[in-house]
Amino acid sequence: MLKYRTDIKSGNKLSIIGFGCMRFPRNLTQIDINRTEQLVVKAVSEGVNYFDTAYTYGGSEEALGTILSKNNLRNKIFLATKLPIGKCKTNHDFERLFQTQLERLHTDYIDYYLIHNIGDTAEWKRLCGLNIVKWIQEKKESGQIKNIGFSFHGMHHEFIELLDVYDWDFCQIQYNYINTNYQAGTAGLKKAAEKGLPVIIMEPLLGGKLATGLPRKAVDTFRAANRSLSPAAWGLRWLWNHPEVTVVISGMNEPAHLDDNFQTAKEAEPEILTAAENQAYDSVIKIIESTYKVPCTGCNYCMPCPHNVNIPACFTAYNLRYSVGLISGFTLYVTSTSLLNPLKTYAASNCKECGACEKKCPQHIPIVKSLKKVTQKMEPFWLSTVLKVVMKFTSSSRTPKIKDFE
Repeated sequence: MLKYRTDIKSGNKLSIIGFGCMRFPRNLTQIDINRTEQLVVKAVSEGVNYFDTAYTYGGSEEALGTILSKNNLRNKIFLATKLPIGKCKTNHDFERLFQTQLERLHTDYIDYYLIHNIGDTAEWKRLCGLNIVKWIQEKKESGQIKNIGFSFHGMHHEFIELLDVYDWDFCQIQYNYINTNYQAGTAGLKKAAEKGLPVIIMEPLLGGKLATGLPRKAVDTFRAANRSLSPAAWGLRWLWNHPEVTVVISGMNEPAHLDDNFQTAKEAEPEILTAAENQAYDSVIKIIESTYKVPCTGCNYCMPCPHNVNIPACFTAYNLRYSVGLISGFTLYVTSTSLLNPLKTYAASNCKECGACEKKCPQHIPIVKSLKKVTQKMEPFWLSTVLKVVMKFTSSSRTPKIKDFE
């Protein structure tokens, strides 16, 4: 049976695994509503009751709202979504955006509403200048917002300060076993818990990298410690080992992801890890840190790029080249940047160094400089010759598959 932890502010019992809706399965750019519906319905049937989406998650709110309404699931779950503060220029924007979200989600209230992507107290002060506190109070009094919180991307000291600027009901932070001193970090997690706040975890597997992108040596290290657990299970168990963690949000876009995560969630308990297991994590962390070149989590805040560079995909493939292998890295790069297209539509080499991406990156990655490195390593002179062979596939009636490039 799936386990639950109590939101000590509201008393709600939340499933320890939450469904992250940013990475719903897609057909190219559009969400595959049929596949998504199957995943959402199955998740609810298994006991998942926390669903996390956002205004900016391209079609996610509409898809989730449609599915919940069609299957009469709205009252069976706690719904979380987020206010896009970058779009808030006047006081009227709060209500305009919120009403749009209610319409998209086919609901008249939000259980857990987050001020999205606050990085510092200066941004909160700007919002206060637009009377956001009054607006929040009105929404809570009307019952349209049940709990108010914030999602954080910034420096540790700013997180500590943000905890004190308002009487929050909960918070959401990025946290996983290789990000213990990053952004809010372990110290921030514990501080929030000390203040009595439920803590929701995002990026528990670094955009999937801790599930499918681990170096072979790291995978072998985990297997040696416990062959029955997948890399994803190792990542989630580490988080649930922390009693301060309330919900871990996972972007599950395949049935196998649900099955694996549910099995892990049914056995998770605080402070359950053994000394040998903790040693395995320490070893894996050292292995990972020695291979990753760009600390990108694939959050997509840098997108869209004005020049169509698929920045997260470029970095994912670049890291994969070093952590998993050359062929895997190039395979992903070719398929995710349209290198089969003569225009190389989404490739790193299309970067014009405008810097728009760096202003939005919560990880503060030097994206322009890093894309130059990606271009050097992932678009070598000999690649065009290889692609000429691959292009033969495009003249056939079928679409090339990843295995075609292996």
